[in-house]
Amino acid sequence: MTATVSPQVADALRTLGPFDPEVCMSCGTCTATCPLGIDVLPRRVLRDAALGLEDHLLAEAEAIFSCLLCRACESACPAGVHISEDIRLLRRYLLRKEAR
Repeated sequence: MTATVSPQVADALRTLGPFDPEVCMSCGTCTATCPLGIDVLPRRVLRDAALGLEDHLLAEAEAIFSCLLCRACESACPAGVHISEDIRLLRRYLLRKEAR
């Protein structure tokens, strides 16, 4: 997949609420605790958002909307990332993109 970098993605997400994807250390602890076993979330989508890879976020929409928001990943996160809130913001962002 060819990626188009758009620095405005993270800025647009921040207009929807507190969003700081750079805090994620990409350690994978969150992925290991996901009850659904969704290996995409959250570290990959947070990285994609931070880098402005909107095409990647759009491609991962199904996984983003599959998240249970159960916060199992948050309780295991050594960096204290508010993952469920970030996923909610990503959902709002994707829904806005879809509405256009």
